[in-house]
Amino acid sequence: MNAPSNDYGLWGLVALNSVIFVGFAYSFFKPTTLRDWRSFGAYSAFVVALFAEMYGFPLTIYLLSGWLVSKFPGVNLFGHDAGHLWWLVTGQQGNPHFGMFHLLSFVLLFAGFTLLSNAWHVLYHAQRRHHLATAGPYRLVRHPQYIGFVAIMFGFLLQWPTLLTLAMFPVLVVMYIRLAISEERDSEAAFGDAWRAYAAATPRFIPRLSRDDRARPVNSH
Repeated sequence: MNAPSNDYGLWGLVALNSVIFVGFAYSFFKPTTLRDWRSFGAYSAFVVALFAEMYGFPLTIYLLSGWLVSKFPGVNLFGHDAGHLWWLVTGQQGNPHFGMFHLLSFVLLFAGFTLLSNAWHVLYHAQRRHHLATAGPYRLVRHPQYIGFVAIMFGFLLQWPTLLTLAMFPVLVVMYIRLAISEERDSEAAFGDAWRAYAAATPRFIPRLSRDDRARPVNSH
């Protein structure tokens, strides 16, 4: 009888994927301030923790092994497919990479990175001119960059949930909310009435369902 395969201990893949996804986000976000580095560092820690379990050591599988063995006898818990826990615990069959959770995770990852890229482009040019960022995704919400990070992390959770990243996610969401509020205080101090008019017309995180084309400040000194 062949021994069950063990698809972990691949620390080279941990490093490679961490560099790719952290570097990819860096190329879009380009942190400059201490606040930027805090938000980017939190995302980076989440990504490293994720890939450490995905390819290195499956801590979540190990801690839940007693329950998983009793619930899913015959399943090789140390094979790669078992790490897709949403797929496993919902009793799906076949290749988990074509399942609903995995496909939805790719949609969120793509949307998150696209939002980061578009937001950074607008913010970069606004900061160079010392103007408010009100174009592109900033027409819909005041903090698209933080929404992008949350979308990416949630996408990873749909693809490969772990106890550590599930615990980190709400903490990081709260941290991003606090960073956004702190950022708004600085913006109000810098732009005064122009910022207050923009904030009154633009939601912080959740876009309005109805279109509102009221004039918003575009170039404010």
